[in-house]
Amino acid sequence: MKDADEALREMAANRGCRLVKSRVRTPGRGDYGKFGLKDAKTGKAVLGFGKKGLTATAEEIEAFLRGGAASAWQSSVGKRPPRPKAKAKPAAAPKARAEPKLVLRNARPKDVEALAALIVTLGYEVTPAELRTRLAALKKAGHEALVADRGGVIGLLTTWATTVLHRPRPVGRISLMVVAEQARGQGIGAALVAEAEARLKAAGCGLVEVTSNVKRLRAHAFYERLGYERTSHRFAKHLRE
Repeated sequence: MKDADEALREMAANRGCRLVKSRVRTPGRGDYGKFGLKDAKTGKAVLGFGKKGLTATAEEIEAFLRGGAASAWQSSVGKRPPRPKAKAKPAAAPKARAEPKLVLRNARPKDVEALAALIVTLGYEVTPAELRTRLAALKKAGHEALVADRGGVIGLLTTWATTVLHRPRPVGRISLMVVAEQARGQGIGAALVAEAEARLKAAGCGLVEVTSNVKRLRAHAFYERLGYERTSHRFAKHLRE
């Protein structure tokens, strides 16, 4: 059978400790019969060490090894050192401001300066003051001027509908359409045409015609992509005063 010291030493080893026994062999002197515990890995004192030698009895060592104190100590020495905190990620660059939503609406008198700037790109001379008068006349005649607004006017389209004798339903016409150069190729023109078609259809039109200068070949290709076909020639004559 194992003696008491050997059993105690084995119990300590099972708890991750090393049992230390006093080397004094004379009863009543120093730390005779006393014990201590050290961490088996680090050699650090765990229990029973004083300034004058060992201080714990065999019973105290056993109670420590069997009780919660040993479990708490073993848990603490078994913990991994805390991981260094991860370096903070550099602040993300501020997101680009979202582009304003595209709005299709009727032209307003306050739009005349932007509309005049658009019309001039087509080769027509017009001042904001003249355009204000024409816009009022257009509205009075029942025609519509639609604008594409995306934080500012970037497109214009004008339409009118008329009843003709040779067709059973009114005919709608797109008489002018222009998009700011910096906004072209972004679907603005297609959106204006789709809105015009919807409004002309609601007005009872069965056909939509487009008036486009014969020199504007890119515009012709644009309308053809939207399903328009060349159906006739358009002739024009300037009337003298």
